[in-house]
Amino acid sequence: MDYSIETAPLETLSCDCIIIGVYQDRQLVPSGTALSDNIQHVIAKVISRGDTSGKVAETVLINVIPDSGVERVLLVGLGENKPLSPKDFRKALSAAVNSLKKPYIKSIACGLADIAVEGCNLQWNVRQIVEVFNDAVYQFTALKSDKETESKLQKITITSPESGLASAQLGLTQGLAIAEGVGFTKALADLPGNICTPTYLAEQAIELSKNHSGLSVKILEESDMTALGMGSFLSVSRGSRQPAKLIALEYQGGKNGSKPVVLVGKGLTFDAGGISLKPGAGMDEMKYDMCGGAAVMGTLLAAVKMQLPINIVGLIPSSENMPDGDANKPGDIVTSMSGKTIEVLNTDAEGRLILCDTLTYAERYKPDVVIDLATLTGACLVALGRVPSGLLGNDDDLCNALIAAGVAACDSVWRLPLWEEYQELLKSNFADLANIGGKDAGTITAACFLSHFAKNFRWAHLDIAGTAWRTGQFKGATGRPVPLLSQYLIDRVSS
Repeated sequence: MDYSIETAPLETLSCDCIIIGVYQDRQLVPSGTALSDNIQHVIAKVISRGDTSGKVAETVLINVIPDSGVERVLLVGLGENKPLSPKDFRKALSAAVNSLKKPYIKSIACGLADIAVEGCNLQWNVRQIVEVFNDAVYQFTALKSDKETESKLQKITITSPESGLASAQLGLTQGLAIAEGVGFTKALADLPGNICTPTYLAEQAIELSKNHSGLSVKILEESDMTALGMGSFLSVSRGSRQPAKLIALEYQGGKNGSKPVVLVGKGLTFDAGGISLKPGAGMDEMKYDMCGGAAVMGTLLAAVKMQLPINIVGLIPSSENMPDGDANKPGDIVTSMSGKTIEVLNTDAEGRLILCDTLTYAERYKPDVVIDLATLTGACLVALGRVPSGLLGNDDDLCNALIAAGVAACDSVWRLPLWEEYQELLKSNFADLANIGGKDAGTITAACFLSHFAKNFRWAHLDIAGTAWRTGQFKGATGRPVPLLSQYLIDRVSS
């Protein structure tokens, strides 16, 4: 979609519909009070007859405005006449754009950017409009013969006061970059496993580097990983006919020699569980086990688009986890790149086996921080549902920065403990570590396992098993945690 910022009065803009906010006390937002008396009279009549009460996210579409050049007006409820919470603001935006996914509405003018939101400014408001609108109109049509989409929206104009134009433009730049990163992540994650293989993921990384001069890419093949001693990673790919890839993307936006932020994303393009085979019901959703890798690519794309002055490395270990005569067996012992031996008690706990070698590999970049993101444990979904991602780490400052970024981006995380007592659950009679810790505290013991390979740098782990995709009627990738990571990077360069 084409987005722009305008300072002209809302009703002078050529569009199919304008969006106005209304509070429960029947007062309009600033852009609404600047409308002509005629339009305000029509709006007042609609409100007075009870078509809307002004509750948060309640909408009513006025299809006819007599004696006016305005085609339609969408009223969006904002609740009490006071600053909205950031979540209620996004809820109102989502309701607005979903109400306008109609074939006859191709252009809209949004008058919601200058309303008061708790702890936020015009820049943030504009950014959220872009992110929420883009998310709402996304549809996966790449593999459909009928490319017809629910929404025909093509042009979005966001109004801003003249005094806030620079702030609004910055919000637009950030919003477009993050929305593109989220869209890239979703489109990649929604592909099926027979198309999105490790080789395909590597090809997409190569295309990113070709299309964006700030990015460079290196693909490690299985022979390279063998030479490096990545026995843990390679033990997972043995059961697949698809060769594993370790994708290394670098963005050099900062000074030469400046320590990078390293993002590590799990790229399991399909996870059948290996010999510890998963139940058949819902197994199709295991194509989403590469959402961490896709989100790393999407975050790097957003950083490039924002031209952030920071160095970033994206590492994506990619494989399939399939049952085969050469696949890992429960009880097998493998040797990681670090030299630690691992007893594989459950082959479905494979994500940590590919991540641990990648974390060891990350040391060669002399990182300032390392953040890994993975659809790692079903236990995280049980513990936290689909609202926050799980957060664990060995550095309080890093974890606190991610929590703050999650609040600002409305892409929340919840920190879980990484206490020494949990390490006891990973003891093995036959190797240095077991790859599972039993039925208790599955999310925590998975992070405890990874912590053994992250001792030489500041590290945080994001378990996105509950947040990377939606299930049910609206099944599809969410693009999380691209907004969170993008905000974290923005915060780093702003501090």
